Amino acid sequence: MLRRARSLPISLLAVGLLVIGLVAVAPGRPPAQAHPLGAEVVATTQVADRQVDLTVRSQALGGQEVNVRLLTPDGWDPGDRSQHWPTLWLLHGCCGDYSSWTELTDVAEVPELRDVLVVMPEAGWNGWYSDWWNQGEGTGDDWETFHTDELRHLLEHDYGASAHRAVAGLSMGGQGALLYAARHPGMFAAAASYSGSVHPLDTQESIDRLMGFFAHDGNDPTNVWGDPVAQREIWEAHDPYYLAQRLKRIPVYLSSGNGHAGPFDPPDAYSALEADFYHQNLALAQQMQELGATQLETSFYGPGTHGWDYWERELHASLPMLLTALGQ
Repeated sequence: MLRRARSLPISLLAVGLLVIGLVAVAPGRPPAQAHPLGAEVVATTQVADRQVDLTVRSQALGGQEVNVRLLTPDGWDPGDRSQHWPTLWLLHGCCGDYSSWTELTDVAEVPELRDVLVVMPEAGWNGWYSDWWNQGEGTGDDWETFHTDELRHLLEHDYGASAHRAVAGLSMGGQGALLYAARHPGMFAAAASYSGSVHPLDTQESIDRLMGFFAHDGNDPTNVWGDPVAQREIWEAHDPYYLAQRLKRIPVYLSSGNGHAGPFDPPDAYSALEADFYHQNLALAQQMQELGATQLETSFYGPGTHGWDYWERELHASLPMLLTALGQ
């Protein structure tokens, strides 16, 4: 789903993996211990200044090992159990991974984040921040449980995360940010979505586009949320538009371009994906306003496609809201 004005070669991901493989394991961590919910950290790797990768084996993901990148605050010491840092979760989009935010934006250089623990979890190339329906069987594709239960407890028990959290994401991750804030009341004090899929049931085009993503690599597209007609209740339970009553209780930031060429695009650029998400965001904003939301901020900036230059800009624009919610 991710389209960036500056191209992202596959070699960049390969280099990132090579760098991770060469760095030394960060000192000072106790041996990995299993969490009661089934998750355990099996490796800790220092990848850059203030950047630490955790390799987590997750029961919710069927024993799969996935990575979580931490951008740590000044003075962070995982061995000091008295530390409790406010936490900002940054969620990646479809086709990205846990390293996307640090590889493709200046997030590691933002001075306002030097007093915050930034959590960037793996969510699968196409995981959609959901516990997959899998024809009613539930077979270990439980990304929502991994993040909101297993990872949350690991971070708070062993890595200095406090219970003060905010969440932001782009595209698939924008949907995830709003889903987590709505489906887990009280977990996040604020949420921001950049070019998010925030009303997947908006039109048949929206449904068909999402089913196309679900079907990637020959997958049965109904494995994620089921059939959009037969399992309509599951789709609505993962559509932020239908969860707007819960979202209106917290500060929410919605942003999107309209798909036409903007300041970071070639003159003839057009993104049908961004245009679809733009209309979804307009619908969600109107729904929240009709429900009486008083803490909604919108940035519908007109020309702009589905790319990282816009998401980096919108992260900066939304940080005052997110950090205020964290008490920073």
